[in-house]
Formats: sequence, structure tokens, C-alpha cells
Amino acid sequence: MKRLIPALLALSTIAASAPDPLPQVDPLIGADWYGNVFVGATTPFGMVKAGPDMESFDGVPSKFGYRSAGRILGFSHLHLSGAAGKYGNIRLMPSDHTGLENIASARRDEVTQPGYYAATLTGPDVRAELTATPRAGLHRYTFRADRPAFLTLRLDRMLNKRGGKEDQRFLGGQVHIASRHEVTGMGRYIGGWNMGAEYRVYFALITDHDAVNASSWNGALPSTADTQVDGDRPIGAQLDFGRKAGQVVNARVGISFVSIDQARANAMATPAFDAARQAAQAGWRKALSPIAISGGTSAEQRQFYTALYHVMMMPSDHSGENPLWQSKEPYYDDYYTIWDTFRTSGPLLTLIAPDRQRDLLRSLVDIYRHDGWLPDGRSGNSNGRTQGGSNADVMFADAYVKGLKGIDYATALEGMEKNASVEPKDAEKEGRGGLPDYLSKGYISTAYPRAGSRTVEYAYDDFAIGRLACGLSHKDTAKAAFARSGNWANLWNADLEQEGVKGFLRPRQPDGSWAPPYLVKRGTWPDFLYEGDIWTYSLYAPQDVPRLIALSGGREAFIHRLDTLFDHLHFDMTNEPGFLIPMLYHWAGRPDLSVDRIVDYREKGFFDGRGGLPANDDSGAMSSWLIFQMLGLFPVAGQDLYLIGSPVFPESRLDLGGGHTLRIVADGAGTHGTNRYVQAATLNGRPLDRAWLRHGEIAQGGTLHLTMGPEPTAWGATPPPSPDQTCR
Repeated sequence: MKRLIPALLALSTIAASAPDPLPQVDPLIGADWYGNVFVGATTPFGMVKAGPDMESFDGVPSKFGYRSAGRILGFSHLHLSGAAGKYGNIRLMPSDHTGLENIASARRDEVTQPGYYAATLTGPDVRAELTATPRAGLHRYTFRADRPAFLTLRLDRMLNKRGGKEDQRFLGGQVHIASRHEVTGMGRYIGGWNMGAEYRVYFALITDHDAVNASSWNGALPSTADTQVDGDRPIGAQLDFGRKAGQVVNARVGISFVSIDQARANAMATPAFDAARQAAQAGWRKALSPIAISGGTSAEQRQFYTALYHVMMMPSDHSGENPLWQSKEPYYDDYYTIWDTFRTSGPLLTLIAPDRQRDLLRSLVDIYRHDGWLPDGRSGNSNGRTQGGSNADVMFADAYVKGLKGIDYATALEGMEKNASVEPKDAEKEGRGGLPDYLSKGYISTAYPRAGSRTVEYAYDDFAIGRLACGLSHKDTAKAAFARSGNWANLWNADLEQEGVKGFLRPRQPDGSWAPPYLVKRGTWPDFLYEGDIWTYSLYAPQDVPRLIALSGGREAFIHRLDTLFDHLHFDMTNEPGFLIPMLYHWAGRPDLSVDRIVDYREKGFFDGRGGLPANDDSGAMSSWLIFQMLGLFPVAGQDLYLIGSPVFPESRLDLGGGHTLRIVADGAGTHGTNRYVQAATLNGRPLDRAWLRHGEIAQGGTLHLTMGPEPTAWGATPPPSPDQTCR
């Protein structure tokens, strides 16, 4: 008992001294320079994300919603975060004149907080404030000047409405003037980046007092009657509140994917504005509380908690809002996309929000039951697009090997096996494209797009199938899947040399012969490699890094290969396929070299500012990479393995649920990367001489104690183990 007292005191001390995380969140970090995070009012994993839509440089709406430059076009209620090409639906905007057009305004005095957004619209001189519940947006508009006061609603406006293949289209809608304080209706939309099917958004706009007049518009003169349009024509409504300086109008906008009645119920369930704001912020405070950090700079603390905030925006919890089928299971939408999030976001939620991750996976299983496929991406109640592999496979394997309960793994395995054996009708929507080649040849040939990236990703997906199948005693399935997990090497060309490094992936023709090398820096949909190059994808074999090292010419040649990749600027921190690469030195027995690369890119690609993310946040994928690297513990998704890196904070506390707490103590950390190397380590008081951990070693909590220093040592030279690919 005496041994436990110091540990318990330390836990209570950091818990008591941990600052409120909410003021540490700056929602504008990552808003610019391609981070494209959502800026506005929402709740953790909330369906409604109410925020400003800005005009882009060409005067049309930004594909992402928020921009630091440009005028506000209005405040819409559905957004993504760190991803483009969807939503921006049901747009509301105050104005000082009648009509649906020419209401855009510059803004000043912005305030951005979790669950709250405010700005002064300089055109009509209105202070606009937004907060949200999970199913409704709440607006408070203070009309400061002695001018006409209107609220204008548009159904036919949305993000990414430009007419291209990946853009959204308005199909029509309807507006009902229920009274001078209530307008309801529905808009129909299709497309977006995922090229999804039609989705309908129902709304109920309810103000706190009557307008002088309420009218509907369908491109002609205003009318007090109901109106509807078919096709892409202007449609909306306008509430006229007369002319009175200083008047305040509160509006509740309930949103539903099911019906107007449900949208109205969602609006009526909201509290008053200030109470809703307090509830939203309390929800965020609770969502951010599983990790408490101590030390570091104020900028680092803001980076960390803002990253955690961004991770917890998506997928969106649509439970009870599924228009396609009735189910008692959770229903989440906006997996946008699993190709981005399975590497870091999923493992992070498994660690600190296991109940949430459980529900996300239950939702995927239920989608499979009713739609027939496990999606790789899904938004607007439609699967798509599938960029690489069938990466839900890895999510389920990751949860299973870490002991996450309450998931129908048997049905999940059924869906995973379908991914691996049934050719889909539309391979951009779901399943695995090029499957006939993959199953018959052991690789995907040039007859199919994205042949190289698909081959190596399918191989890792097959490893994930093998892990789950083995755990469920499907031994024949496991054996076959593990055999296919080696297919990545079938595209390895040992003679291909670049900049003194030999051995790279190379396209193969359907007859098995080599095609010309693929030397494009970053490919897209029709190319051999998707959003990466041969330097990146030739290193993608997390299931068998020792074989990768052997094919590269051995340990020293592998280190040289990694050095060349980084030093010659081939590493791409702006996209997810490279997330694990900075830590591959661990398998060569040089975690110190991993640390050098981690610290370099952590400090070079991320900072405390509007441009503080190196690329699209992709539903929190970039942010979760940063979180793990700042904690100094990085997951290998689909395996029960964590790699020890270089913590930023002298102490971190992770609430793992169930009363279990993991402490990471890093003596000497927090000195701007000077003491970046682990000198010695203990786990729960016992010496630890390796730079990796099994999930089972920390699942019940404990203390990882690291002694940091300015120079590398021989600590941690034992490489991580290869995952077991036998099923006895």
C-alpha cells in the first residue's frame, strides 16, 4: 500500500493542477494554408456544424466553408472539417434589404471558441453569434443600426457548387411559411467529392418573436404562400423584423435528414442561446478531458488541445437521423475518409474514448448489414470514395487486438471477407478495385488505376483480416489472408535504382512483365500510386518491416534509404501514407534517428497559427498524428504496438476509461527539442530497454517514465517484433 501512495498523490496532483483545456483551444489553428478545418459552432461529433461560408478568391463559395479572407456569404448548418466538397446546406444570413441576393458582408471582431462563433458583419452592421446543439444551430443577431432588419434563408446555396465532376448540385426544394416566426422546408442535394447519391436536408427555422412579415421566394417576387422548385433555381425565405436600432433576433434552426417534423422537434429541444452555449462548451470540456498535459509552452498546449478538438469533430453522430433504415445501432456519417483516419485517429479514440470508437465501429457493421459493404468513405448517407484499400479492415483489427468490447466482430469479419473476395460494381464507391488481378496474379497490373498503392494497401488489409479471423478461430480464412499479406513484394523491383538507393515498387503489365518506372511525385485517381510516390509506397509494409529491410539491402542500406528520402526531400508530411515513415528507423535499431525526423517535421510542419497544419486536416488525421508525436507514443494501426518517440511535455495523463490512467513522465522534456532523446526508461518501475510497447502493457494504466537527454544513447536498440502471422 505504501508504494501506491506516491503514485496516487502524483495522479491527484496533475488532475488538480491541470488547467481547463477549453481556453487552450484555438479553432483557427489550421484554418489557412490548406488545413481547412471547420470554424464555427458545433458539439463533439455533432451532426450540426453551424458556421460561416466565405467567398473564395473568384467570388464563389470556398469549397471548405471558412477562409480568413473574403466576405461571409451566410451561415450554413452542415460542414466537414479538413475536407472539401460536401454540405454548406441551409444558409441563413442577416441583411438590411429585401431579396435573396447581394447580402454578402465583410466582417470584423471575430470570436472563435469551441461551441461558439461571433463576428460583426460590417455591411448591415449586425453582431452575429452562433452556438449549437448536436441537431440544431442557434443564431443571435443584434441589429445595431437604425436600418431594415431581415433574416434571409437560402436552400439552393452550398459549398463546391461549380459544375465539376466532384461538385454538388441542387435538385430542388420546398419552403413553408408556418407563421411570422416559423419557416420549415427541405432541400435536395447530390454529388460532392464522394459523388454520393441524393440526400435531403429538412429544416425548421423558429425565431423568438414574430417578424413584421414573412415571405418565400422562388426566383420571382416574394410570396406569403408556400413555394417549391425542381432543379437548380433560387429558393428561400425572408423574415422582415422592421427597423429598430439595437433589436436582437434569436433563431433556432433544427436540422434533420429524416423529416420536417423531426427538424422541428430538434429545434424545439434546444435551450436558450446562452444555455446552449454553456452546454456545448461543457460537452467540449468533457471530450477534451481524457488527456491532461503538464509543462510545455503555452503555444504547445494550444497546439495540443486544438488538435484534440479537431479529432473530435468527425465522423458525425447521426443516430436517429438515418433516412435509409431503422436500427437500434448507432449511426455515424461523414467517415471522410477512413483512408485518412485509420492510421492515427482511430487508434487515438480506442485509447482515450473507447466507447466512442466502439460506437463508430458498430455503425460501420450496421452499414454493412444494410448497404452490403463496409465503407472506406461515407458522407450524405452514401458510401464513397474508396481511395486506397478497404481500410475499415484495419480499424476492426486494431480494435480487436486492443480488446475493444461490444462489437459484432463476426459480422465485421464477414464484411471484411467480402471486401477481399467480391468485385464491386463501382470500385470508387466501395470494395476493392482490381480484385481479379490481385487474387489471380498477387498484384494489380497496369490494367487498373492506382495499381501500386492498391496492391500494398490490400496486402495490409489482408493482414488485418488474418488477425481478426485468427482471433475468431477462422483458421483457413486467416491462413489465406496472411498469405496474401505478402503480395506487396510482388511489385518490388530490386534493380530499380534512384539516387543511390536500390529496390522500389514498379508497375507490372497484365502478362507479368515490368512496365516503365513510375516516377511521378504524387499521383491521383488514374495513376499507379495515389497521392504518393515510389519513395513513400515502397516503404508501406507495416506487417513485415524486417522483410522490407532485407529487400532494401539490410540494416545499413535501409538507414541510408531513409536518410536519402528525408535529406533529398522525398518525404511528404502533407499526406497520410507517410505517417509511419519517420519512425521506421526503430526497426533498424536506431530510435534516435526516428526522433530526429519526428522533431524536425513536428516543428516544421505544425505551429500555433492559422497556417499551423501542413495540409488538409482530413477529419482530424493530421491532428491525431501530432497528438501522438507530442505525447511521445505512436501507434502502428492494426497491431497492438506503440513506438516510443520524443515527448513534448514533462508529464501527460491519459484517462483510458474504466478507472485506468496512463502517465507518461519525461524528465527533462519541454526544452524546445534540446533533450529529445530517451536515455533510460521504466514501465511501472521496472527497467525498459526497448523503444516500443504492447497495448496490453498499458491497457490497465500505469506509468511510463522516460529520462530525456541532449545526446543519443544505445537505449532502445531492440527492434519492434514482427506481428505473428500464424494461426495455431
